[in-house]
Amino acid sequence: MTLRQHSDELPDGWLGFELSILRRLQFRSLANPLAGEPDLDVYLKRWGVRVATNDAAQWAWTRARARVENNSERLSDEDVEVLLEDAYVPRHRLYNSSLRRWFGETDAWWFDNVRANAEKIDSPHRRAVALHLGMMVGDYVLSFDEETRELRQPLSRVFRRLWDGEGSPVDNQQRNTCSNKNARDFIAREQADMLFLRLPHPSRRGASRAVWAWREVWVRGGEDFWDEFERVREGGLGARAATRQQYLRHVESLLDAAAHIPAWAVAHVEDGFVSTDELVETVRRQRRVGTIYTKDFSELTGARAAIITTA
Repeated sequence: MTLRQHSDELPDGWLGFELSILRRLQFRSLANPLAGEPDLDVYLKRWGVRVATNDAAQWAWTRARARVENNSERLSDEDVEVLLEDAYVPRHRLYNSSLRRWFGETDAWWFDNVRANAEKIDSPHRRAVALHLGMMVGDYVLSFDEETRELRQPLSRVFRRLWDGEGSPVDNQQRNTCSNKNARDFIAREQADMLFLRLPHPSRRGASRAVWAWREVWVRGGEDFWDEFERVREGGLGARAATRQQYLRHVESLLDAAAHIPAWAVAHVEDGFVSTDELVETVRRQRRVGTIYTKDFSELTGARAAIITTA
């Protein structure tokens, strides 16, 4: 099995490992500059931690608005009716024809109409919840192949079931925030007790070929943004990196911007590109290293997890 490591894809047990280490550290606020899926941030909210989360991708920012920044708002019955109104009815053309890259014609109409209907919801947090649930429906659709397609349920029914099971957002009585910025710009301005940096796997491919690319195209309503998206990320973590030295320079640059944050926890996947020892040396050039925690996931993923904390 090859690990497709990005912020939004963690193997079973990986999140538990990260949380078990953070449990041992003392902090009341945390900044997460490369968040991806906000599952870790939601758990931290349950612990009463004030969370500031960020991601350059709008799909991740949208999910963070729904689950991290949002403390209380849920979709109403009326909201769901608005979202699913005429969801399968074709118009003269798709607003977002790029959806056909991932979905058949009928499904593409459903996603296109639901995305347009979401704009009728006036609350930014409820609208984010609607898009979060829509992304879950998309993941559901893409989990089927030709042999299992007949087992699928109608998408509007799936949406209602996901909405019914979503539950209320976590309210930690804190002002949690989410941002859609370059990671370095975010962390340079953020005030928190703890930096949690989950390092993305270096990639030679553009973001438009990532497993989450369809979410970004759906949330944005088209795909004419990719060149600008790559330009903004260029020269930083998350961008394409051709060599270990280039990748480690990106890490060091981000840590330099986080010099004002008292404590760091840097999570790393050791899968043959950059070793934990190389990463420790990079962190050590910025700050004294404390404890290094490791866990072997090699039987499942061919990789090891490491979290480097600072003293």
